[in-house]
Amino acid sequence: MTPERFKRLNEVLSRRQPDLTVLLEQVHKPHNLSAILRTCDAVGVLEAHAVASGRHLPTYHDTSGGSHKWMFLQVHRDVATAFHNLRASGFKIYAAHLSEQALDYRELDYTKPSCILLGAEKWGVSEQAALLADGHIVIPMMGMVQSLNVSVAAAVILFEAQRQRLKAGMYQASRLEAQNYRRILFEWAYPEVAEICQKENRPYPELGPGGELAPG
Repeated sequence: MTPERFKRLNEVLSRRQPDLTVLLEQVHKPHNLSAILRTCDAVGVLEAHAVASGRHLPTYHDTSGGSHKWMFLQVHRDVATAFHNLRASGFKIYAAHLSEQALDYRELDYTKPSCILLGAEKWGVSEQAALLADGHIVIPMMGMVQSLNVSVAAAVILFEAQRQRLKAGMYQASRLEAQNYRRILFEWAYPEVAEICQKENRPYPELGPGGELAPG
């Protein structure tokens, strides 16, 4: 770990937004999933969420640009569980879904705890998820097609959220709790050591100012 690398990890982590996320409902295609995770990393999302029948979702490393190493992905067994857990963390959930009450995606205030719900590539958001959502948003379309690819839609919406948060100064200082910040920083800097500590139920070693491991 070089001091330059450690400085870069700190810079990225200090801009992570714990109250901005996405919920992907049955988004299975690896290239779409990976592209969304890459966008999440680019705008500073700390953790993404997904609903899937299995506990693991495959991603293409070459598509995600290595973002799988820096993004947390929480997988939920069903829509109801995902909504319960996100709301318990204070999120409002907005579905990208065409309906009579849907708002232009730019009308939302993304400086508040916000989760963007995106549906499966072919079918979109399920009826259950649309009913449970706190609101619906749409990206206005001026051409013949009625919708964008799910990964493109995610990028459009998330970069609007980033624009609003930049304007509000929400990237200027770390918004993570100190203990959580130290834990993530160590796992990013020393993933192999972190895995050993987790298996042996040992605390992580302290890090020096330049990212060096403390002796012992």
